Amino acid sequence: MPDTIAPAPNDAARAEAFIPTPCVQNHAGFIMPLRDGLGCVWFGGTQEGVPDISVHFSRLAAGATAWSEAVRLSDDPTRSEQNPLLFPAPDGTLWLLWTAQVAGNQDTALIRRRISRDDGRSWGPIETLFDEQPGFGTFIRSPITVVACDRPAGVPAGRESPAHGNGAWLLPIWRCTKPPVGAWTGDLDTSSVLRSTDGGATWREHAVPGSQGCVHMSIIDMRDGSLLAFFRSRWADHVYRSESLDGGITWSVPAPTVLPNNNASVQALRLADGRIALAFNASSRDDATGRRLSLYDDIGGGEVAPITERSAFWGAPRAPMTIALSADRGLTWPWQRNLETGDGYCMTNNSKDRLNREFSYPTLCQTPDGCLHIVYTYWRQAIKYVRVMPDWVTAVS
Repeated sequence: MPDTIAPAPNDAARAEAFIPTPCVQNHAGFIMPLRDGLGCVWFGGTQEGVPDISVHFSRLAAGATAWSEAVRLSDDPTRSEQNPLLFPAPDGTLWLLWTAQVAGNQDTALIRRRISRDDGRSWGPIETLFDEQPGFGTFIRSPITVVACDRPAGVPAGRESPAHGNGAWLLPIWRCTKPPVGAWTGDLDTSSVLRSTDGGATWREHAVPGSQGCVHMSIIDMRDGSLLAFFRSRWADHVYRSESLDGGITWSVPAPTVLPNNNASVQALRLADGRIALAFNASSRDDATGRRLSLYDDIGGGEVAPITERSAFWGAPRAPMTIALSADRGLTWPWQRNLETGDGYCMTNNSKDRLNREFSYPTLCQTPDGCLHIVYTYWRQAIKYVRVMPDWVTAVS
């Protein structure tokens, strides 16, 4: 797999490369602008849920044509360490957050943190930010949003209210709740926002009402006094959408959008021109020819609760990998273009035998030059990086 950034075959408007990794399995990449380039973190090891899964970090320095060799930033021999994210804090520090769970039991997940004071070149000690909770684990996937200090539309200067959330930090989480019978399955997962008004020193949880099955909450600040959020669906039906008008304290009940979802991660981004970009798999349970009993069929574990009408759906194809644009707050998505196509086979997470063919877990960011940068899982074997301009999505392929 090439690791030098170069134009894609037959598409000069798209540049791409694979990020170097020493791992058999690589998943859940997360990209974020740094002061002198881009940073990417992901989890890697032999297989999700196995204790050798750790967080890895790579950098694309400004002007470089390849990502740096991976550096491992966590190594707990008792837990599977997953879903890392980066947060460039307003004070100039760089936070790394990730989950740590026992085997496939996401109800045991806690959140750990390391802080860098030199843009990711060195890191402070590992600490637990949010510990285990009785009855549920805490999981993350999407970035912390710092609510903009722009004045909301229609509010006179000097009349802004703390209710608008100016400067608040919002960390979307979901609670992984174990069912009364059997191991964690995802059936009872619900979303919340952890909100801090003191620079991350303390946090208060605000639950999203009616969010059972809606996870991977991706928050975007519309810079008009409102926040939007988009969700993955455990039911593998649609991407869901919610709204907050008070700085992330209260949220509307998530409602299905017109976009499909396959119980795989999504991420939204407000572009510089005001449009919303969403990276997702344009598929759902309607495209599935089979289903898995659970996410962790491959590694075994505790007894799984029986499948019912309202059970999480595992096994819907994780392809194509699609970018969509909306100009009306996510109500319609008239522009869509695929980054990858294929059968998206994900009835197994096995990477040693190279049976998985999913494209999944995209994240994206935009740099001041307008470029849209995307990373995503490529067959669970690698993290792929793609760079395009937003108008690539609207161009005729």
